[in-house]
Amino acid sequence: MDPVISIRPLIAIAIAGLAALAILLLHKQEKLRDLVSPVAALAMFVIVMSMAPTVLSGGSVELRLFEILPGVDFAFRADALGMVFATVSSLLWILAAFYSIGYMRHLHEHAQTRFFACFATSLAAAVGGAFAANLFTLVIFYELLSLVTYPLVYHHEDEEAWKGSRKYLVYLMGASKSALLAALALTYHIAGSLDFMAEGMLTSGDASAALLTVVYFCYLFGFAKAAVMPMHAWLPAAMVAPTPVSALLHAVAVVKMGVFCVLRVVFHVFGVGLVGELGLGVVTAYLVSFTIVVASVYALTRDDLKARLAYSTVSQLSYIVLGAVLLSPVAITGGIIHIAAHAFSKITLFFCAGSIYCASGKRNISDMAGIGRRLPWTMGAFFVASLSMIGVPPTAGFVSKWYLAQGSVEAGEMAFLAVLLVSSVLNAAYFLPVSYVAFFGEAAAGEGAATVREIPLVTIPLVVTAILSVLMGIFPGYFLALAQGVTR
Repeated sequence: MDPVISIRPLIAIAIAGLAALAILLLHKQEKLRDLVSPVAALAMFVIVMSMAPTVLSGGSVELRLFEILPGVDFAFRADALGMVFATVSSLLWILAAFYSIGYMRHLHEHAQTRFFACFATSLAAAVGGAFAANLFTLVIFYELLSLVTYPLVYHHEDEEAWKGSRKYLVYLMGASKSALLAALALTYHIAGSLDFMAEGMLTSGDASAALLTVVYFCYLFGFAKAAVMPMHAWLPAAMVAPTPVSALLHAVAVVKMGVFCVLRVVFHVFGVGLVGELGLGVVTAYLVSFTIVVASVYALTRDDLKARLAYSTVSQLSYIVLGAVLLSPVAITGGIIHIAAHAFSKITLFFCAGSIYCASGKRNISDMAGIGRRLPWTMGAFFVASLSMIGVPPTAGFVSKWYLAQGSVEAGEMAFLAVLLVSSVLNAAYFLPVSYVAFFGEAAAGEGAATVREIPLVTIPLVVTAILSVLMGIFPGYFLALAQGVTR
């Protein structure tokens, strides 16, 4: 099918960029400023979904703006893989926008204009990366996302925020300035182009296996947002940011950009055939399996709820990469679906952590005994999202883990099936005690029910995302069709 030439990918990106500008201009009119984000988010989602019928039918929506170098354009293309990321980002921005307003107002946070402007710009960068037609455009938006989220991580402007944001920037910008730049230069030298190709742009290049292996690992570690160990330390450090930022980092934009870039490299830079021929799939699978298990063990040891969720994210991201590098169609489908499944569930968990903090000021799990009886909607949503992370039907996490497990068997790699099972047990071990303590633990003396209550503008979005986690498990058709479109 011939691609549809349309300006819609650019419009989707521009909506978020213009929203950031409007937020800055309306800094003295708080009510109007706060209204900009949800309106822009809804508009972006409508534009993104307008391209879904074309992509689901096997086509793509393209727009080429101008040439940078011979064979390198600044260009956009909405295809099946990009639509998964763009759909998740644009949909969850709507809910994150409402949640952020409630959270920031309730805590009387400073620099709210800067916060909302950077938040909107980060969504522009995320959707720009989703619709990038080549490596050059992808890396531009990847780097932009690192820069505009830095002020969000540094939001509190204290010593802890400085340390966390410094590590954030060093890992994300340092890796890209070294490994990623080298990979781009070598790819252009080998292929003569940076345009994504269905079978992989490097399959027709004349390069040794050793050089291609070097390029591959430069990409894997250069895209540090994927948080594959040892390039993961920035992610727990970034938990110094306000909770809406943590939700952005872990569910909507930043980490999803990382794994999305890795999938682009596996599918459209190297190609499934070349990755298998070089033996890179199995090596990467062992590496990310180590990340899955070790990060889960780290999560078990953390009493700070956001820290536990952060290490959970490190583990869960590697599920996505594992599905891709197993190289079987079913496993690839599971990995791609997990982008959405993890997004809906993890944003719920972070929203819940923020709700608990807004209502009670509590961060540590050991201090949350009995809080579920005072925040039933919040902790009920937390429990539902936990079940999805574990992989219990009928939640979204069950669907993605089912395909990953089936894909491991299809690939004949039973060791990775064992990793998935062990990981799910560890997921249960560090998630379920939180709900147990919240609902059945005995609250400390003096903590009356009157002092802690649900905050509607914070609670409603997290209930909606919890419902989405279940709905995707029952009706996975949209994301399943997109994922299978990548494997065709």
